[in-house]
Amino acid sequence: MNLWWLMLACGGLTFGIRYSFIAAEGHYQPPPWFRRLLPFVPVAALTALTAPELLLVQGELILGGDNPRLWAGLVAIFVAALWRNTLLTIGCGFLALFALQRL
Repeated sequence: MNLWWLMLACGGLTFGIRYSFIAAEGHYQPPPWFRRLLPFVPVAALTALTAPELLLVQGELILGGDNPRLWAGLVAIFVAALWRNTLLTIGCGFLALFALQRL
């Protein structure tokens, strides 16, 4: 039963946080420095999610040739920069990871 209360509390908290931005629309104008930084939020969030997956192997930082996820990630970054195609980037990243894990 405690798990249900926890799930309800987390759901209510998440709803409250998201609704506060909708309710404040038109009533609050953030400062210019804040608005200038907003475009960087998605990049920072994506980096925070992917960097540990690429750089850490079993909780240990490995930057050398024995980290196939790092090299597959670099292949995916190269493909994304060159062709700007999301599906191609994901496919090439997966293929690179599969090939590097088999070597």
